[in-house]
This record gives sequence, structure tokens and C-alpha cells, in this order.
Amino acid sequence: MEPTQILLIEDDPNDVELIQIALNSYNFVNKIDVVSDGEQAIHYLFGQNGQPPTHPLPRLVLLDLKLPKIDGIQILQMIRNSPVTRNLVVVVMTSSAENRDLKACYDLGVNSYIVKPLDFQQFVEISRQVGFYWMLLNQLPLSE
Repeated sequence: MEPTQILLIEDDPNDVELIQIALNSYNFVNKIDVVSDGEQAIHYLFGQNGQPPTHPLPRLVLLDLKLPKIDGIQILQMIRNSPVTRNLVVVVMTSSAENRDLKACYDLGVNSYIVKPLDFQQFVEISRQVGFYWMLLNQLPLSE
């Protein structure tokens, strides 16, 4: 069985903490890596200075859209344009309910788009549900 790993791309430390609390309450998450800007996300997924990343790709990417340096839509586009990362499960969790952001993400092949609720309990519960669905229920093809 492959490692159960999540990459959380989020610049708000409060949201990071809430998502970690929600996901760590389940025993199915072995590791959550957190990066706080788009440039770090690109280095994590694709490596840097001509060197590939030193860790396996995550099973799930939770992606905020409004990020410093490189925004989430650009990251999603890079993920979908690379044969190495094209099939990664990417769930956008953002505060933006703007239709143009929704459309751009779905046009690029996002797996799911969730608007973060403002209510603390709802935010934690939605984070749990997202993790449970994409980490346990969703079936992925085996790597060849």
C-alpha cells in the first residue's frame, strides 16, 4: 500500500491548523506536508535547480487559490500540464466563490472545488469529510 500523504498548500496559518486538526483526528493520514506559497509548492512537486523532488508525490493535494508568489490556478495548471503530476488528486479549498475561479479550476481539471466556510465547526467538519472521501473512499489506479 502506498504512503498516505497529503500536501496542503495554504498560506493562512489558522486554516493550516484547522485542517491539520481535522485530518489528524483520523488514523488514515500518515503525513501532512505543508507549504505556504506557490513557489514552495512548485519546488515540492517538481523539485528545484534541475533536481527532482526527494519524496514521493502526495496522494492528495489540498490547494488554496490566493497564495503568495504563484497563485493556485497557476499551480493547478502546472500540475495538469506535467505527465508526472497530471493524475494527482487536487482539491481546491478556498475562500473564493467567484464563478471565474470555479470555471478556471474545472477547465484545468480540478477534482473538487470547496469554498471554505467561515464557521469553525463547519470548516473542521468539511476538512474531515474531504480527507475521508479522497483518502479512503476514492479509488486511484495503481502506478505502472
